[in-house]
Amino acid sequence: MKWIICLVLTVLPAFVVAQSLTVLPEDVSLRVEVEETIDMPVEREMIIIRILGTYNRHITLESLQQPDLQGFNWSQLGPDRWWEERIEGRLMKRFERKMALYPDTPGKLTIGTFTHNLTLTDEGDDWFDYQVLSDPVSIEVAPAPAGEDWWFPVRRLRISDKWSNTPDQLVPGEGVLRIVQIEALGVTPEMIPPMPELTSPSAMIFAHPEKRLVELSPQGPVTRAFWRWTIRPTNDTSAIVEPISFTYFDTTERAHREVVISAQRIAYNAGPTPQARSEVVVIPPSGRLPGLGVMALGLIVLAGGVLWGVWGRQFDALRAMQRFAIFDPLRRQLRRAVRAGDARAARRAAAAILKRDGTERVSVGSLRQLDRQIFAPGAAQFDLHAFLRDLDGQRQRADTNG
Repeated sequence: MKWIICLVLTVLPAFVVAQSLTVLPEDVSLRVEVEETIDMPVEREMIIIRILGTYNRHITLESLQQPDLQGFNWSQLGPDRWWEERIEGRLMKRFERKMALYPDTPGKLTIGTFTHNLTLTDEGDDWFDYQVLSDPVSIEVAPAPAGEDWWFPVRRLRISDKWSNTPDQLVPGEGVLRIVQIEALGVTPEMIPPMPELTSPSAMIFAHPEKRLVELSPQGPVTRAFWRWTIRPTNDTSAIVEPISFTYFDTTERAHREVVISAQRIAYNAGPTPQARSEVVVIPPSGRLPGLGVMALGLIVLAGGVLWGVWGRQFDALRAMQRFAIFDPLRRQLRRAVRAGDARAARRAAAAILKRDGTERVSVGSLRQLDRQIFAPGAAQFDLHAFLRDLDGQRQRADTNG
């Protein structure tokens, strides 16, 4: 009898522990769901999968271990999600992870086993480790078409073409920034075609470094690429920027498409030929000018007549005064920028003088070297003081010849 009692006392605790560590199959499950599509996916096309877990146990710790995913590139679409759901009358814990897979090669590919490492709690509130495994899943992948320069399968594509200024109404000597934005759903940044070369037979084009950003969404990665160029006509009138194009495969409509961004005219807005300015005198509401107003008006008219006689009919009094930098706000602005060494501010002031006075007093060619200093990377240091002397010399020669 003593021997039987000892045996019971030895075996019973182990039996109780085994009972407490038993996890029934209907209490835990893990599976991989592949998004259903009518057509067979093509090489590099996004395939969305969901790793789904269902649990009827108290979980203290967890971590999902994914397989090597050989033959795929992949991206996880956001953080894991946990929630509770009633299934067949029982309140269950649900787990979900969404991933985007991109097959590298055609043929039959296998998504290996995912392992959910869990730390569960038994009836005695003791912790123990448990693993839940998913079954492997196989998919068939079609090859990409041969002869494509850049195979670009995408679910949704949006393109915008924006300009910093109206491209055919530029101020003489001014450049314009062009930004083409590509927004693609279902691709990672390296899948978007490389930035094309923008060409023109008669324009100076500076390409800026390309930018690519990615944002994760439940529908897949959304990648945005920014192609940027600064463009300026090399002549005094206009230039044509040639079109750019690329192809892509619409995975929603299962169709090959071509994007063509049309040619664009870049032109200076010459505007009317500069004319003599006239001043407007505002009459008071009474219709009469007071005595002091009459005297002041007479002095203004007398001064204007003297200046008109000295400088000739082709210049008005304001133009004559503007020969001196102290009376010309634009020239004062230009000189301040030169003293400060601010090339961009100097260029804005010079362009404003050019628009006001015309090309007979300020040559468009004088701004080109300054543009290269501002826009061209690695350009030699530009002498702003020499640029100012050159503009002053052109102005003096124009006044002497006039």
